[in-house]
Amino acid sequence: MAQVAAVSFGAELKDGYKPVDNWVNLGISWLAEIQEFYQERAAIEKDYSQKLTALAKKYYDRKSKRSSNLSVGDNPALTPGSLEAASLTTWTTQLSTLEARANEHAKFSQDLTSQVATPLEYNGRKLEELRKSHADYNGKLVKERDSSYGDLRKLKQKYDSVCQEVENRRRKAESSLDKSKAQSTYNQQLMEMNNVKNTYLIGINVANKMKECYYHEYVPELLDSLQDLNETRVSKLNSIWMVAAALETNTLKRSADHMTHLSTEIPRNVPSLDSNMFVRHNAVQWQEPSNLIFEPSPVWLDQDHMMTDEASKVFLRNILQKSKPLVNQLKTDAAQKRKELDNVKQARKNIREGKDRRDEVACVVQQFMVQEDLHAIERKRLTAEVETSTITSVVGDLSIYGKNHAFKSETFKIPTNCDLCGDRIWGLSAKGFICTDCGFTCHSKCQMKVPADCPGEQTKEEKKKLKTERQAAALAAVAAPPAVSNGSAAPPPLTRQDTMNSLSSGYAASATRSVSGNVPRISTMDEQVTSSPLTQVTSNSPSAGAAPRRNRIVAPPPTAYISAPVPDLSSNGSAQPRGKMLYAYEARDAGEVSLSEGTEVKIIEPDDGGWTKVQAGVGKEGLVPTAYLEELPTPAGTPAHERPPSLYSNSSASLASSNVAAKKKQGPAVAPKRGAKKVKYAEALYSYTAQSDAEFDMTEGEKFILISMGTGDGWADVEKNGETRSVPANYIQEV
Repeated sequence: MAQVAAVSFGAELKDGYKPVDNWVNLGISWLAEIQEFYQERAAIEKDYSQKLTALAKKYYDRKSKRSSNLSVGDNPALTPGSLEAASLTTWTTQLSTLEARANEHAKFSQDLTSQVATPLEYNGRKLEELRKSHADYNGKLVKERDSSYGDLRKLKQKYDSVCQEVENRRRKAESSLDKSKAQSTYNQQLMEMNNVKNTYLIGINVANKMKECYYHEYVPELLDSLQDLNETRVSKLNSIWMVAAALETNTLKRSADHMTHLSTEIPRNVPSLDSNMFVRHNAVQWQEPSNLIFEPSPVWLDQDHMMTDEASKVFLRNILQKSKPLVNQLKTDAAQKRKELDNVKQARKNIREGKDRRDEVACVVQQFMVQEDLHAIERKRLTAEVETSTITSVVGDLSIYGKNHAFKSETFKIPTNCDLCGDRIWGLSAKGFICTDCGFTCHSKCQMKVPADCPGEQTKEEKKKLKTERQAAALAAVAAPPAVSNGSAAPPPLTRQDTMNSLSSGYAASATRSVSGNVPRISTMDEQVTSSPLTQVTSNSPSAGAAPRRNRIVAPPPTAYISAPVPDLSSNGSAQPRGKMLYAYEARDAGEVSLSEGTEVKIIEPDDGGWTKVQAGVGKEGLVPTAYLEELPTPAGTPAHERPPSLYSNSSASLASSNVAAKKKQGPAVAPKRGAKKVKYAEALYSYTAQSDAEFDMTEGEKFILISMGTGDGWADVEKNGETRSVPANYIQEV
């Protein structure tokens, strides 16, 4: 028999699970059709046996009646007794042979049912269960691949978000009255952005490695396993066919030549012949997906290099400290699983060669389970190796330096500050960590930023002393600017050229946009904003000449920085919150109340959709916009030293007394009434001259109703005077 070249589905078909699975499923379902054939054949053989037995009995009876006559005649002189003529004896032998053949057909019918039809049903069911296991595992692999891509997208979104936050901090630092606090906040956010960026870069490498393993290892191995399953089915079918052929050969002696020919033809059905033909008809040109690359944030232009400043090195070292020890451990586990997998494959080979009498289907099931466990270990190992190699290739093996803190999760029952950032550690559950040796405390979010500078086991007095020194150092670090890579301590310049270049950023991927009349129009903007000791901001737009931008008054602070509600301890002991009007408000609808600036009121109902119900004296009760109202502190409020310092003033009233806002304050835009559709507003950052009828003219500070920020083509849709048009998305901001 000619030697047939073996093929591998994994090597030839690559990402071809669906057609392979469908083809294997067709082969397994075919077993049911073959089973029905042998069941019908068994019924025919049984019916034939019954007819042969009835025929033999009929002629036995007829022979008995005529035996004497045929032997000796009707009127013999000597009764022959039990003797029969030779011809009758021969006839009796033929009838006995017929009965024997009938018994052979009956036994053949039983053997077809027990040794052919029943095993076909059993193997078909087992192989289908195994095929479904492959399908479930393929779904798991696809889910893990998509999860890896999804995790990378989340890292990208987080990176974009933190870059946007850095940009926001930078803007606030330009216009803030308290430069030191604003600069400190900006420095902290900048360090956070570097850490998130490094995490994103690591995630890209992990996703690429996972993708490579998916297309070059996991899916090929899954396809090879399906190939093994199908070839096992063919091999098992061949063995059952051999049993059926042998049964029929023993039953039908006179059909020996035909059954011998059939017996010689069945082994020629080599399992790999079907696989070869399937491969020849299903192989297609396949191109591997390209590797994932670093995508800079649209608001913070950057390059694909890892940050290596001191704070980033601390973060990278902590990642390395966790990943590096896992590599050798997972390698050992993987080696053990590979050895186990090799033993299972050798056992399956012995079964094929007839050296082992175990069930090959059970062996294939075991092989599949071991491969799945091995893949799980390999994924963990790859993640740890990529993290380790990515970090060491940039900054070297940082894990050999310093002494790690022996952190354990801790629930702090008394007020405790983080020794790294100096902020309070809040939360009823385990929200932080503490070093069991030196007593270093930190937030969960700060753990990966803690340097490896544990002094070792300390006494209680030494821990208290270290706590004081660390808190002082934390406060000093927050106030100090971050150190740059060349060793200088100068803060990064707060300029727009460090963050984004208008339409060249990701938000304006398409600067060419067709308007009515299909006339292409190209709009470009190169804006540059510089900072000075006076925090003056300039803007160059493509419309009119570049006029110096005015300093904008800081908007009222978010509610997160407003003091806690003031309890009103009345005679009945209940707490009644109070507030003060930040702006004058004129009632515009039923249920509202008109109040002047500075009026103190009682808060009857808390904020609901941007409106608060208040009472300002007897009979003067109604709704006012929540943005116009400031809650007052309690008369016996919390001491000032116990409240974490705010980065902004508690209200915009302080801004009114400054030299920046000399004119009368104007209240912010009023929120829609409860139950109404929420309306978003946008404010023009720069002046703009419309270049078609589909656009609006804008002046700096002009407000519009925001319809949509667009689909990434650099244009936003806004409404003014009931008419909707487009404006450059980079020229406005949502308010």
